[in-house]
Amino acid sequence: MACIRGERPVFSGVSFSLEPGGALTLVGPNGSGKSSLLRILAVLLKPAGGTLTWEGAPVDQDWTAHRQRLHYVGHLDAVKPTLTATENLRDWARFRGAARAAPGALEALGIEELADVPGRFLSAGQRRRLALARLLAAPAPLWLLDEPTVTLDADASARVTAMIAAHRTDGGIAIVATHGEIALDGAGRLELGEHAVSADMLMTEADGESEEEEQW
Repeated sequence: MACIRGERPVFSGVSFSLEPGGALTLVGPNGSGKSSLLRILAVLLKPAGGTLTWEGAPVDQDWTAHRQRLHYVGHLDAVKPTLTATENLRDWARFRGAARAAPGALEALGIEELADVPGRFLSAGQRRRLALARLLAAPAPLWLLDEPTVTLDADASARVTAMIAAHRTDGGIAIVATHGEIALDGAGRLELGEHAVSADMLMTEADGESEEEEQW
């Protein structure tokens, strides 16, 4: 797998495979491509080379099915300011095709007392907790998390770690970009700084001479 952003080569030669219950942490300096790789996996960004597969089948055979099997939590919390915490989760569940939000999502993040508070009154940490509660409100097998504990205190960070562990116990997969603040038992580690490339190298891979494949 390879990536170009704004004509700038970011990484090349990235390849990994994860089984149900698996986890992978993405590490590396700023600009090494952690967020870009997550966006590629979420099919929000097109790779410059390589193939993305799920259970052996290329995901580009059915983009809709792939989007339905994943949750992507980026840097923006996307909390609607005029809706309460409960209403934010309700609308998210409906967007994901669920009749209603699964119960217990707010409790899992320790913000049940904020159920009726509009998003505009939430602090940065509370908004982050609410964004992460979406993972539980409408379950999906693949979690793509970009620095999920940013702005969170120790209690909330511990809750997120426990959520990821429970998700994996149920057979889910988690891929997490982090600077090292999340401890995931048995998780693989991908150092994207080791995959930095020059423009010439990336053009070679895009031409198919060094194509890498990702599998889950």
